[in-house]
Amino acid sequence: MLHQEDKHFAKPNKTPSRANKADAITVAVREIITAETTARNAKTERLRQLRLERQAAEEADAAQAAALEPKKKRKAPAKRASRAKTVKA
Repeated sequence: MLHQEDKHFAKPNKTPSRANKADAITVAVREIITAETTARNAKTERLRQLRLERQAAEEADAAQAAALEPKKKRKAPAKRASRAKTVKA
């Protein structure tokens, strides 16, 4: 135990211990990572929605263009020329 006189020479506890510093840094880093992850997930979802909307619009345009385009008549498949059998002598 410290005596009254030794109290003046005792080191005051102004600086936190290394463990406390490490804990503070860990908490700060985890908050930053969580914020970045949340932002990335929000961006991914926003881009996914835009992509799906764009694909739906492109499909609707293609369907509308196909409906307006006159249908082409199918040509009959070309007939193959039959080979004449040759007799070997």
